[in-house]
Amino acid sequence: QWQLTESGGGSVQAGGSLKLSCSASQYAFENMCISWFRQAPGKDRDGVACIHTEKGTTMYAESVKGRFTISQDNAKNTVYLQMNNLQPEDTAMYYCATRPWCGSLWHQTNHYNYWGQGTQVTVSS
Repeated sequence: QWQLTESGGGSVQAGGSLKLSCSASQYAFENMCISWFRQAPGKDRDGVACIHTEKGTTMYAESVKGRFTISQDNAKNTVYLQMNNLQPEDTAMYYCATRPWCGSLWHQTNHYNYWGQGTQVTVSS
């Protein structure tokens, strides 16, 4: 069974940067979709970015385009989320998740097989 582990969260001031990591034990990220989601208190869990590990294609939520970058390091079996120009509205728990395909509805939580425990990102103004 997959075990996903997120790391890299923390507290920053507006305009700052953080780089989140999502790593997996036991299995390699081969030919699958890895997505980052976030959930603020009282809100739904929404997709932030995704990457297909075979095709290399990426997709982003409109709210983070131009600020966040998703990437992968196959040698380390890790997917990253570089977050620049962070704003208070980016404050949330960030999760990574996997499923076999990305698709146009990648930003919805449906059909994701495995989830990590999350890493907290807090942005102060």
